[in-house]
Amino acid sequence: MVVCQGKSVLKGIAIGKIYLYEKQEYVLEQKQVADAEAEVARFEAAKETAIGQLDDLYEKALEEAGEEQAMIFDVHKMMLDDGDYLDAITGLIRSEKVNAEYAVHTTGEQFAAVFASMDDDYMKARSADVKDISGRVIRILAGIGDGSIASEEPVILLADDLTPSETVSLDKSKILAFVTRNGSANSHTAILARSMNIPALVQTDVELLKKYHGMDAVVDGLDGKLYLDPEEAVLAELVQKKEACGRERAELEKLIGLDNVTRDGRKINVYANIGSPEDVDKVLLNDAGGIGLFRSEFLYLGREDYPSEEEQFEIYKEVLSRMEGKKVIIRTLDIGADKQVDYFKLPKEENPAMGYRAIRICLDRIDVFKTQLRAIYRASVYGTAAIMFPMIISVKEILRIKEIVEEVKAELTAAGIEIAPVELGIMVETPAAVMISEELAKEVSFFSIGTNDLTQYTLAIDRQNQSLDTIYDSHHPAVLRMIRMTIENGHKGGAWVGICGELGADTTLTKTFVDMGIDELSVSPTYVLGLRKAIREI
Repeated sequence: MVVCQGKSVLKGIAIGKIYLYEKQEYVLEQKQVADAEAEVARFEAAKETAIGQLDDLYEKALEEAGEEQAMIFDVHKMMLDDGDYLDAITGLIRSEKVNAEYAVHTTGEQFAAVFASMDDDYMKARSADVKDISGRVIRILAGIGDGSIASEEPVILLADDLTPSETVSLDKSKILAFVTRNGSANSHTAILARSMNIPALVQTDVELLKKYHGMDAVVDGLDGKLYLDPEEAVLAELVQKKEACGRERAELEKLIGLDNVTRDGRKINVYANIGSPEDVDKVLLNDAGGIGLFRSEFLYLGREDYPSEEEQFEIYKEVLSRMEGKKVIIRTLDIGADKQVDYFKLPKEENPAMGYRAIRICLDRIDVFKTQLRAIYRASVYGTAAIMFPMIISVKEILRIKEIVEEVKAELTAAGIEIAPVELGIMVETPAAVMISEELAKEVSFFSIGTNDLTQYTLAIDRQNQSLDTIYDSHHPAVLRMIRMTIENGHKGGAWVGICGELGADTTLTKTFVDMGIDELSVSPTYVLGLRKAIREI
C-alpha cells in the first residue's frame, strides 16, 4: 500500500482503479519524404482509421443525444471523403514531397479559410468541421491519442496537471475523481471538479508510474489522501467513511423544497454555478433557486473554432427551458489568464491575470461579443435570462456595453425576432470596481462578487501559483471589507448583490455575509443544500 498526501478540492470518497492520464505533445513540422507514394498510402490508411472513429462516434451520439446531434459525424465523414479535399492533400504530398501531417494541416487551413469567407452561415460553420477532421487525421498520423479515457468503467484520473480545456473535454461519466501532482485549489480546473461533484486532490506527492495504471485506489477528499493498492483493513475503514458521507447527504436531501430563510425571517436566494448544459441535472437535483453563474467561456474551450450563434442559442435555450422560469445568469465570455483558447490567437503576456482578458477582449472584438449577445437574447424568450459582464473597472465600460446591447436588440427586433426583458449586471472582482461600486450600481440591476479574482487582486497573489497557496487567504480582513463595501454601495445605488465566487460556499462565513446584507449566494450545485442548512440555522 502507498499513501500519498494532497490538497483536497472537494470532500468525499472515491473508490476505483487508477487511470494514468499522460499528455502527448506534438509539434507540427514540414519534412521532406523520399517516397511520396508511401506517404500517400500512410495518409489514406489514417483517413480510413478516422472514418472508423467517426462511425463509432455517430453510434455513441445516436444513443446518448439523438439523431440530430449524431448527424455531425456523418457530415465529417462526407467531408473526409470529399474528392477536392483528398486530391489537394495527395497532390501536395506528391508535388512537394512533404510529410502527410504537413499536407493535411496546410490543406485543412486553406479549405477552412474558404468556408469562413462565405456569406452563408451554414457554410461558414463548415470551417470548424474541416479543421476538426484535419486535426483528427493528423493525430492518427502522429500516433497521438485524442485525450479520451479508454476505459469501460469510471476511473480515478491521475495526471501531472489538467488545463481547463482538458477538463472540459474529458468524458465526465468516466471520472470518479481527479488526482494531480500540480495545480492549485483555486484554479478553474479545481472549480470544475467541484461543479462536477467529484472528489479531487491537487499538489499530491504521487509519482506518475506506469505500474499504477489499473491499480485499485481510494481518494479520500476528507483528509486529502490517495491510497494506492489499499490494505484490506484500510479499505474497509474507507468504505465505512464513504457510507457515512452518503448518510450525511441523505440528511441534507430532507431540506429539498424548503426555503432559504433565517430563523428571524431573512430570505437569501441560493443559486448554483454551472459550466455546461449537463450541469443543469445537478442544479435541479440539489434544488437550487436558479443559476447564478453560467460560465459561458467553457463553450469556447476544447474546440478549434468559435462556437456559432446558432450553437450558442441552442445551448442557452436548453438551459433556460429546463430551469422553467427560474433565473439564469449568463456570464459573457471570460477567457484569458489560465483559460487560453488557441484560435483567439491572444498575445503572449507576462502577467495574463491582469492583462487582455474577459470584457477587455469582448469590447475589442465586437463581432465575437455581439454573436454571444444575439444568442442570449434570442434564447431569452424560453425562460428568465440575465447577463453579467466580467472584469469591469469603469462606468465607461458599462456605458459602452449598454450601447452594444441596444444595437443587438434593435437588430433582432428589426429582423422580426422576439426577445424578452433581460436583467443586466456586472461581476465585481477588482478593487477598482469595489471603490466605485456606488456609481456602477446606478447603471446596472445587480452585482455578483467574484471572490476568487477579488481575493487575488486585493492581496496581489496569483491564485494559480501553488507556491503561494499558504498565504492566499480569502478570509483576509481586506477581502471581507471589500465585500461589505460592495454590498452597502450596491444597495445605495439600487442594485441587488450576490456572491458567485467559491467563498460563497464557505459556511463559516454565511452568517457574516447575511449580516452584511447579501441578497444571493451562488455555489457549485453540490453545496446548495449544505448552504441552505447553514442559512436556516442563523
